[in-house]
Amino acid sequence: MIHFVGAGPGAPDLITVRGQRLVRQADVIVYAGSLVNEEILKEAKAGCAIYNSASMTLEEVLEVLLKAERTGRSAVRLHTGDPCLYGAIREQMDALEREGIEYDYTPGVSSFCAAAAALEAEYTLPGVSQTVIITRLAGRTPVPQAENLESLAAHRASMVVFLSAKETGEVCRQLIEGGYPPGTPAAIVYKASWPQEKTVRGTLDTLPALAAQEGIEKTALITVGGFLEGDYERSKLYDPSFSHGCRQAQKD
Repeated sequence: MIHFVGAGPGAPDLITVRGQRLVRQADVIVYAGSLVNEEILKEAKAGCAIYNSASMTLEEVLEVLLKAERTGRSAVRLHTGDPCLYGAIREQMDALEREGIEYDYTPGVSSFCAAAAALEAEYTLPGVSQTVIITRLAGRTPVPQAENLESLAAHRASMVVFLSAKETGEVCRQLIEGGYPPGTPAAIVYKASWPQEKTVRGTLDTLPALAAQEGIEKTALITVGGFLEGDYERSKLYDPSFSHGCRQAQKD
C-alpha cells in the first residue's frame, strides 16, 4: 500500500494523527521538500529511506514508490497542506492505478485554513460572504479563461489566492479591474503556522507596497474580502429566536 499524506501547513503538530502514524510506520518517504517542514521527518523510524521530491520528476517519484511497493515496503508520499489543492496528486494516483497498485489518501490541514487562523478571521460571515474562492494567478501553469482573476472578482466573495505572492501587484490590479473596490480589505500571510509566520494587512490598493516593504515574494497566501474587517450579521445558528433540529426558539 502506498499512502498519500497531507503534511499540513507547516507546524509539525498540525499533521493529522493518522498522517503522523503513517509517517512513523513508513519504510520509504517521498516528501515535497520545498514546502514540507522537515521537523515532521523526525518522526520517521530508523532506517527509513527519505527522498526530497523538489529535485525529482514525476517519473522519478513514481519509480521510488513502485520500487517500494514491489519490494514489500510501506511508502508515504508526503505533500504540503492538503494535496487536493495544487498538489499534482491526481497524476500520481492515475499512474498507480494503471500499474494496478493500491493506495490511500490521508487529508491534511490546508494553508488557507492556517491563514485564517493567523488572521483570526472567518471566511464565511452572514451578510458579508457565504462563498470562498480558492484560486491562483495564471503563470507558467495557465488557468481556464473563465477562471481568470478579473472574472472571479465579479462575485466579490471571500478569496484566497495561492502561488501568486511574487505578483501581488498584478493580483490586486486584476481584482480591482474585475470589480472589487480598491479599498477592499486584503491581507497577505507568509508561512502560515511556521515560526516565521507574518501577516500584513491593507487594502487592494495598498497591499502590493506593504508586501514589498516586508519582502514577501513567496510561500504566502493573498486573502481578499469584507470578512477581514467590518460589520456582519449574527449567525442564526446560535440566535435564541431561531429554531432548528437540536433546539427550539426561546420565547420572549
